[in-house]
Amino acid sequence: MTIRVVVADDQELVRAGFALILDMQPGIEVVAEAGDGVQAVEAVRRHAPDVALLDIRMPRLDGIEACREISAASACRTVMLTTFDCDEYVYEALRAGASGFLLKDVRRDDLAHAVRVVAAGEALLAPSVARRLIAEYASRPAIPPPSGRLDVLTARERETLLLLGRGLSNAEIAAALTVSEHTVKTHVGHVLAKLGLRDRVQAVICAYETGLISAGAPA
Repeated sequence: MTIRVVVADDQELVRAGFALILDMQPGIEVVAEAGDGVQAVEAVRRHAPDVALLDIRMPRLDGIEACREISAASACRTVMLTTFDCDEYVYEALRAGASGFLLKDVRRDDLAHAVRVVAAGEALLAPSVARRLIAEYASRPAIPPPSGRLDVLTARERETLLLLGRGLSNAEIAAALTVSEHTVKTHVGHVLAKLGLRDRVQAVICAYETGLISAGAPA
């Protein structure tokens, strides 16, 4: 099945470059380009793509707000692109519903890989972004967890969320819980559905925000 993509960046050469790279990949089709956030939201509404690549800094509507509108109104998944490796952008983009966050110096093969990973329902962060996100939480003062948010989870699902928050893969979770990877996928799906989360990145955020994992706690 072909992955349909919208590329949004206010710099025409950058936008065209990303679109060309992706169009050359088997199984990926760029269905629209956009020069600002408003155009990006409209392109997603019109073409119903699987993935939208959004520059953080765009006129009229920035990438984070465009991501928030797209995530709220469609099943399209978003990958944020920026030249700025800044904590505030990482956190706000993920809170807005982004499933991926890459720097613009990403290699062409890694860009295509990110689109495929996100389209498959997973989440992806550049390694430097992941490190900064963890550091962001570790530096924050402890906040009392929202009362009862995790009560909808079974004991095993809470264990699964805890291990997701520690960054474990499905295979690693399966080993830790002594179950099959298929069972882990089922647990992960239940966790995401019950808590209204889009993907594993938001599950990590939830694990910290609810106090299931304390800032600075050992992995």
